[in-house]
Amino acid sequence: MEFAKTKWVAAAASIWIQSLSGASYTFGIYSSLLKSSQSYDQSTLDTVSVYKDIGANVGILSGLFYTAVASGKSGTSRRFFSGPWVVIFVGLLQWFVGYGFIWMAASGVINRPPVPVMCFFMFLAGHCQPFFNTAIVVTAVRNFSDYGGTAVGIMKGYVGLSGAILVQMYHIFCEGDPTNYILLLAVVPSLFIFMTMPFVRTYDTVVAGDKKHLNGLSAISLIIVIYLMVVILVENVFGMSETMQICSFTLLLILLASPLLVAVRAQRDEKARLLSLDLPVNHTTALLDSPRLNTSDFNVVMTNDMNVVEAICTTNFWLLFVAMICGMGSGLATINNIRQMGESLGYSTVQLNALVSLWSIWNFLGRFGSGYISDAYLHSHGWPRPVFMAITLVIMAMGHLVMASGLVGSLYVGSLLVGLAYGSQWSLMPTITSEIFGIIHMATIFYTISIASPIGSYIFSVKVIGYFYDKVDSEDDHSCYGNHCFRASFIIMGGMALLGALVAFVLFLRTKKFYATLVAKRMLK
Repeated sequence: MEFAKTKWVAAAASIWIQSLSGASYTFGIYSSLLKSSQSYDQSTLDTVSVYKDIGANVGILSGLFYTAVASGKSGTSRRFFSGPWVVIFVGLLQWFVGYGFIWMAASGVINRPPVPVMCFFMFLAGHCQPFFNTAIVVTAVRNFSDYGGTAVGIMKGYVGLSGAILVQMYHIFCEGDPTNYILLLAVVPSLFIFMTMPFVRTYDTVVAGDKKHLNGLSAISLIIVIYLMVVILVENVFGMSETMQICSFTLLLILLASPLLVAVRAQRDEKARLLSLDLPVNHTTALLDSPRLNTSDFNVVMTNDMNVVEAICTTNFWLLFVAMICGMGSGLATINNIRQMGESLGYSTVQLNALVSLWSIWNFLGRFGSGYISDAYLHSHGWPRPVFMAITLVIMAMGHLVMASGLVGSLYVGSLLVGLAYGSQWSLMPTITSEIFGIIHMATIFYTISIASPIGSYIFSVKVIGYFYDKVDSEDDHSCYGNHCFRASFIIMGGMALLGALVAFVLFLRTKKFYATLVAKRMLK
């Protein structure tokens, strides 16, 4: 079917996969279950969670695998076993095995495993995410090369938003039982991703309507976010009956299906455009004759292509790396400990679940907004993307300091600021990577830089938060209550976020001329 073989259907399928793949952001739902069922103290729980972060961010293997099976043109004999879907499938296997084992351990189906074994399967549960992200993000950059920031923002945004979507599934299908939620994670997303992954394909075309239809996907995304915020507020302020929850979730599924409408409209517009030119409708013609296509677009990328070794030898690589340690690392440490922070301040279970959902929404808005805004300012004013990275890291520092205050509502306000800034890093960093280092080895370089995230998470979660928390907790149940439990940790993380902003500003100064050249080449169309 010709309709299924378009980049807009690929975009819709990618959105659906991303909408279910961010289970790592819902760790707060079942972290207390792991802590109690496995008899962990806070430092041990943070250590286990760090392995999830390591898996979710160390994606060198996924990058190399994508380059081997999906980035180039495959021969006829290998065509079936090549393409982005193969990368997604390998990630899917890790997802199912990882969450399946965690469920068996948490539910008592197997004896309590040693901590290193739990760390390994937590690693697997997280390591699937780089395979999903590599296949989808790199495919999006190739399919929408002129508006990579917007495309990456949408795709990465839905990973952040997936936390809120999965929490809705938790409320409806798990009846507040974290054990059932882990089982749901192992089964339901696995089946859905398996059915949709064949539609994720690359189409190296640039046409006049790309911006308009990307704006359509953006509008749908914002509608979904607003709807989820309303649902979360109604749940927490008024409460929702089981029937209302089912109806609201059904409407959410309808909204998530609506990217197909964009795909239909894009296909119709493309046919009309080609017919007006009196040309046959095929993708080769679209590529060769599109008024938006210009070889200068490819020169922007191709003249800067580096492999991972060459990239590592540059100063720009290490500036990005250090900025990500400060930004992504402290952001991950925040979400990994958000439940314990809420408990220490006396938040109810409903409020804690709402915080996890709201974090996902702020995460999405940061990813989507930074991609869209940085694209707009790059095209209209020539602003280099690193300047937005510096701005968002300053916002993150403010969020950490608000959390350190321990005032009433500080966790809501602080998580809003940190969530927005954290999400922004995940949209800006991949796009900056593709522009500075090129697209051919983008996946490998992108996930090599992403190693900074678990490194930062380990430093801030275990060596900072875990250390200060365990110094003041109760020896009986490893719990702490009061403003003092996390104050020192968040002051330290606020200072490190400011350091990251300074590093990003240095990257901005170093890349000003490069981005000026990039904008000039695009304006030659």
